[in-house]
Amino acid sequence: MASLFFAAVRLVRAMWRGLEDEEFRALLALAVLLLLLGTLFYHRHEGWTLLDSAFFSLITLTTVGYGDLVPTTPLSKIFTMVYLVLGISILVGFLNKIAGKMVEHRKGSHVRHQAEPR
Repeated sequence: MASLFFAAVRLVRAMWRGLEDEEFRALLALAVLLLLLGTLFYHRHEGWTLLDSAFFSLITLTTVGYGDLVPTTPLSKIFTMVYLVLGISILVGFLNKIAGKMVEHRKGSHVRHQAEPR
């Protein structure tokens, strides 16, 4: 349980450091915009609640896909196909940036520890 907590702390710190990077901020904005777009689309076209729509948008982009909510109209199915391709691409780029910040920080702390006299 402690390792999960520390991993979450490292993730939050990497995201915080990532805010200094313009590309990271752009990918974050795109990811949030995409989730908002999906939420509003499914709310309007499928008649789901905002919570169900946000839930479906997130589990779709993360490829979890529980299957409890399913698009029923042809327009929603087409939107979902495009949403998946674009969304996964954006999320992979975003997650790559987060991982890069985590590695960058780890390398930086490793170099600082080597430079310190013992």
